[in-house]
Amino acid sequence: MSPSLKQRVVERAKSLGFDAVGVARADEPLEVEFERYTAFVEGGRHGEMEYLGRDPEIRRRVDTDAILLGAKSVICVARRYQRSAEAEASDPPLAKLVARYARGHDYHNHVRKKLRLLAKFVRTLGEGVEARPLCDQEPILERAWAARAGLGFVGKNGLVIVPGQGSFVLLGEVVTTLDLAADVPMAERCGSCTRCLDACPTSAFEAPFVLDPRRCISYLTIEAPMADATPARDAAREHLFGCDDCQSVCPYNRAPVGPPDRTKPFSPLDVFTGRTLDDLVRLDEEGFTALTVGSPLKRAGRAGLARSAVSVALSRLRRPEGVAPEELVEAERAIRAGLEHDDADVVAEAARATK
Repeated sequence: MSPSLKQRVVERAKSLGFDAVGVARADEPLEVEFERYTAFVEGGRHGEMEYLGRDPEIRRRVDTDAILLGAKSVICVARRYQRSAEAEASDPPLAKLVARYARGHDYHNHVRKKLRLLAKFVRTLGEGVEARPLCDQEPILERAWAARAGLGFVGKNGLVIVPGQGSFVLLGEVVTTLDLAADVPMAERCGSCTRCLDACPTSAFEAPFVLDPRRCISYLTIEAPMADATPARDAAREHLFGCDDCQSVCPYNRAPVGPPDRTKPFSPLDVFTGRTLDDLVRLDEEGFTALTVGSPLKRAGRAGLARSAVSVALSRLRRPEGVAPEELVEAERAIRAGLEHDDADVVAEAARATK
């Protein structure tokens, strides 16, 4: 093992824009973390996310030919996307209904490019060295690897918290046959704090560190936007796509943010400007494609995004306290558009406004 090689890897990762770097042993499988994952799937908590139940053995270890045979190290990186409160204050109203990571360009594209460059660099550090970049597509337990690499610790909301950076971070990995010195895993530092658990609008946390995604707003608006109406969906309120509530209250996210150019890829896309909820409901396939080019919003699908827009409108009409008059008018337009939608589930959601 060569500390000098590791330092070169860290320096290269930082030069590519990553905010934190850590290394874990790739030839030591996840055991406790894998048992938790197994219990999660066996309990049916993954809901409609069937992909989470596939390829379980790959999630336990990364040193087989499923990821990279003979791998020795997992280089874990974090890219912070949190913007300043002042910058977010000027976001278009529609963008404020979207989780922060999804307001700008799809992070998979630009983060994956940086990971490929990091992997390319790692391959130059020794004869025959192999390196494979991973970015949210391969079936690995990336938060568990990040914690093992000392990148941060897993908070009570299940997210990786990087000291000095917070939890508004995107994770990525480079699995390599290069033998690097591993970092020390970081102990959990939440203490008695339960702000994240208390802030969840849908009470999706069964206990600290235990989330039932089927009640999570991110699941309901992204992974299962066409699911049946539930009390959890009704509690979603001002959430069109994703949710940041359990992160917004975390004290670790009070850390100073970097200069605006560091988070430019996460600034709202121009397509949000001037658009309203009813605009989203009226989108045809061509319009939806144009709206979601290079955007994470594409994952919800046209009908799913329309239904979520109708749900927000319905929430505003049912609980008008504190809602601006123009937003109530916008909500009424969205309901009318929903009643004329070509998807039966969107129509059914809009019809709830008349009951």
